[in-house]
Amino acid sequence: MKNVTLIPGDGIGPEVSQAVQKVIEAAGVEIEWEEANAGKGVMEEYGTPLPDEVLDSVRKNKVALKGPITTPVGSGFRSVNVAIRKKLDLYTNLRPVKTYEGAPTKFKDVDYVVFRENTEGLYAGIEHKVGEDAAESIKITTRQASERIVKAAFEYAQRENRKLVTAVHKANIMKLSDGLFLEVAREVAEEYPEIEFNDRIVDNMCMQLVQYPEEYDVLVMPNLYGDVISDLGAGLIGGLGLTPGANIGDEIAVFEAVHGSAPDIAGENKANPIALLLSGVLMLRHLKETDAADRIEAAVADVLAEGQTLTGDLGGNATTTEITEAIIDRL
Repeated sequence: MKNVTLIPGDGIGPEVSQAVQKVIEAAGVEIEWEEANAGKGVMEEYGTPLPDEVLDSVRKNKVALKGPITTPVGSGFRSVNVAIRKKLDLYTNLRPVKTYEGAPTKFKDVDYVVFRENTEGLYAGIEHKVGEDAAESIKITTRQASERIVKAAFEYAQRENRKLVTAVHKANIMKLSDGLFLEVAREVAEEYPEIEFNDRIVDNMCMQLVQYPEEYDVLVMPNLYGDVISDLGAGLIGGLGLTPGANIGDEIAVFEAVHGSAPDIAGENKANPIALLLSGVLMLRHLKETDAADRIEAAVADVLAEGQTLTGDLGGNATTTEITEAIIDRL
């Protein structure tokens, strides 16, 4: 029996979280779920969207599955997602980008993985007003954080038999901060001579991924670029509803979908659970439940390829319940 913290989230979070639980149970994996709530729904009770008991549960169980949580734009509390990553030192944001037959996309044979540094850069949240009419954000780049994310990318490439690691940066303009990141990436690459290494300027990288996505394998980059390029990748494979994610530290891992909480369809049984389910697949592989992970991913691929039971974002009209049951049937 595995002990896993479940953070259902808000908006469509509880619906897709429940769907993932059902599929994992149907695959024969026994998990003791410890539910811990965060987000808008707990603000009134706790005065914070991220109560200490949530972090305590994740620290205890070492593994969590997290549904989407609303982040207000321009005001309100800072992102709970960012806070969890920083407080638990989950420095690796891992986002696989992979096409499946039947997904609504013009691209084929896309299969690369984004490694995004999760704890610093412009997302460190160090900003202040400069007088009445200006604001300043401070970008932090350290050798330690750069080194550990690049090493994580190379270790993954080595473990998963990937052949190429590409560092993404803007060192031509930000010569000190991104220059340091690129310098460290080149140093780490020398420790893995069996893996090819190259680098791309971030704007050129975006163009390359749209033109030649099949040429890339593992991408590693600072925080902000990782956020942008991850969503670009979601566009290549059919949308955020198919894009999983993981936040990994030395001892703790939190698995989450990339998409938002979609409060406009919350409670309407319309949400696509596949992104969180594929995040659950990553979680199962982390827990060494490889057989169940492979069978669930194959079931998802079968449902997508068949094209008969798809939610609205995938071009169909199936409900959350219907696509969940279709995936379970394929198991």
